[in-house]
Amino acid sequence: MLQPHELNLPAEQRRKRLYILAGLWLTVVVVLVLFHSVLLPFASAALIAYLVHPLVTRIGRMQVRGRNIPRWVAILLLYALFFLVAYLFFITMVPQLYRELARISRDGVTFLNSLTPERIHLLADRAEDWLRANGIPVAIATPEDIRTGVPTTGLSVNLEKTIQDTALSLTAFGREHLGDIVTVSRNIITSVVAGVFMMFFMLMVAAFFSIDAQAIVRYFTTLVPVEYASDANLLLERIDRSLSGVVRGQVTICVVNGVLTGVGLVLFGVKFAFLLATVATVFSLIPIFGTILSSVPIVLIALADGFQKGFAILLWIIGIHALEAYFLNPKIMGSAARIHPVIVAFSLIAGEKMFGLVGALFAVPVASIVVACFDYARLKAQPRLGEVPVHLEPPK
Repeated sequence: MLQPHELNLPAEQRRKRLYILAGLWLTVVVVLVLFHSVLLPFASAALIAYLVHPLVTRIGRMQVRGRNIPRWVAILLLYALFFLVAYLFFITMVPQLYRELARISRDGVTFLNSLTPERIHLLADRAEDWLRANGIPVAIATPEDIRTGVPTTGLSVNLEKTIQDTALSLTAFGREHLGDIVTVSRNIITSVVAGVFMMFFMLMVAAFFSIDAQAIVRYFTTLVPVEYASDANLLLERIDRSLSGVVRGQVTICVVNGVLTGVGLVLFGVKFAFLLATVATVFSLIPIFGTILSSVPIVLIALADGFQKGFAILLWIIGIHALEAYFLNPKIMGSAARIHPVIVAFSLIAGEKMFGLVGALFAVPVASIVVACFDYARLKAQPRLGEVPVHLEPPK
């Protein structure tokens, strides 16, 4: 609310104050642009703090001996719970994950060793029969066809040459990247140590953000002209509604998605159930494209055991996403957090193009902030379209 002495400020003084605050915001933007290469851990820490903020606030309202629990104690309790869950995950799930990865390696080696000329000929006959039955004019040339000079019709694929080229490429890749065991081991150890250090660093910064969340918000509100303070508060509320749905809602939905996917994989007896469910959980953090990418290997591995199993698991996945679209999204995210799929797709592609996988992960949260600001400005310009009140300039 405006104070009387601020209402009576001369126009020149108000304009000068506005220029100073604009210069401060410009300084913040310049610093962020200049040091954008080191922003990732701080942006990740801010997201972590934002995710746990409701829990920290709820724990902080609890009373012990008539006194509220301090925020730093609430954060330590949450971190202790996180590390306990992580420890239980590693001792129970990681061995299973290792067994499935080893199983994939053994199955891959066994399959490559089974690719005798007779096996290749059998696979080629099955593939050509399937292509012919579906009206696709592709003829697969087997080693025997090439030696005997049997003519083919339509588009021809040299299966033997394709397999040989693939084997040579895999061999070259293995020789290039796995030849020096010492170097590979050192790189793995270095990456693990760096990852652990970065995780603890982000958790530490997230704790600082969470402890001083209100102070940080109050500080940045001092960079807004007093006459626009009410507008800033309304805008922050809209951003919070949109961002909370996108960030907290998406994390909740991806966990539900992963659990239901794992249940379906176990029920239908699909191989590598835990590994595929883990991939589905992680990829669900990226809306639309992550879901599609995680579904492809699931359906392909199920199809390897039969068409009926592949079709059944495909229906199960479609059912999960129908449940997500028509029930979970409205209940968990709410209407205020909904972003049109076209904007989501655009932000994902733009983020991946500019910053790679990290850009894709942060694309939708950033897009939700931009959309909230855009909609607020639109409704501010035309208040009859929404609930945003018109700001009345103070008398000069």
